[in-house]
Amino acid sequence: MDPMFSSRMDGIKLSGLRKMFELVTSDSINLGLGEPDFQPPKEAVDAVEEAMRLGFNKYGPTNGIPALREEIANRLRIYWKKIVPDNVIVTSSGSEALFSSFLTFMDQKQNALVPDPGFVLYRPHSKLTGGGYIDYTLSIENKFRPDPDAIEDLIDENSKVLVVNSPSTPTGGMITRQDRDDLVDVARDRDLVIISDEVYDTMVYEGNTHYSFLGVYEKAVMVNSFSKIFSMTGWRMGYVAASKEMTEKIALAHYHMVACPPTPIQYGALAALRKSGDYVSKMVSEFQSRRDIITKRLNDIPGFHAISPPGTFYSFPSYDLHDGKNKVKSIDLAMDLAKKGLICSPGTTFGEMGEYHLRFSFVNNKENIEKGMDILHDTARQFKK
Repeated sequence: MDPMFSSRMDGIKLSGLRKMFELVTSDSINLGLGEPDFQPPKEAVDAVEEAMRLGFNKYGPTNGIPALREEIANRLRIYWKKIVPDNVIVTSSGSEALFSSFLTFMDQKQNALVPDPGFVLYRPHSKLTGGGYIDYTLSIENKFRPDPDAIEDLIDENSKVLVVNSPSTPTGGMITRQDRDDLVDVARDRDLVIISDEVYDTMVYEGNTHYSFLGVYEKAVMVNSFSKIFSMTGWRMGYVAASKEMTEKIALAHYHMVACPPTPIQYGALAALRKSGDYVSKMVSEFQSRRDIITKRLNDIPGFHAISPPGTFYSFPSYDLHDGKNKVKSIDLAMDLAKKGLICSPGTTFGEMGEYHLRFSFVNNKENIEKGMDILHDTARQFKK
């Protein structure tokens, strides 16, 4: 370790997703990107433009403009009937909401229990606090749901935070109501804070229900974002919701990181919540039809197995392909596919348990999804099953 740099940066690297994006060409079929292929609602775009022209270009309140915090609270009342604007902090992205939460609750040498496979920021955020992490396994056999008993067995005297992500990236898995209640029991018994990443909470398909920790567990923090549900990934707008005692502390980390969220963008988020009508439901309906296509195509490929994800826009199939001697590693398979014009994410990008999986984002049109699966099918034929 170079003494010029702090030890907390030791081992911190860019996400492997970025490396895959560098391989994208104009001819590539990109099923690797984790963002909707839609534009934000027109009402939101118009509201940002109007806010800028009206002069709302200065610093705003640290916790966000009051109208937006109130509208977020109204939205979240389906989970927590007693929520008020003081329970909400508007952040500069869901990622900032996540990091501010980690900074607030974790001390040096403490650890967070994080899903494996799981979102790429959980482990680095844990380490950047001066602490660490313990992986808990999500398996395709259990439909990528966490096992509360297995998690409890991993908890030690330094465990402080339990991270839960439902609906989940990269797997598309979701917890049941019983899963949530069992996880709350574990957290309460072991005095853990639950950081609940719920950025896909409305991206749930027919026949499935999202179960939030908000209002169910007194030490739960919801991390959420406008990026996915309103296709605003580049706007960097998110929020946290928790008890007033918790938000008051999170607000300190948030303030010292960004001072305040971007003012005009907040008016766009506000308009999206108030005026976008059936925008989200139409997008989810389109994703559901794409999900059905990609799930069928994956399961038609010898050596591949995919469950139909109940939420998000991700499929995380397992595969059993051999090069003659060894099972093909996910990074090697993903690189081979990239050279042939199909971009996806190797499963190990999301943790060791992601090996022998690929992540496909069905955020491309149906024609390109079909073409991408043709490339995958042709590639799979080259290997032994």
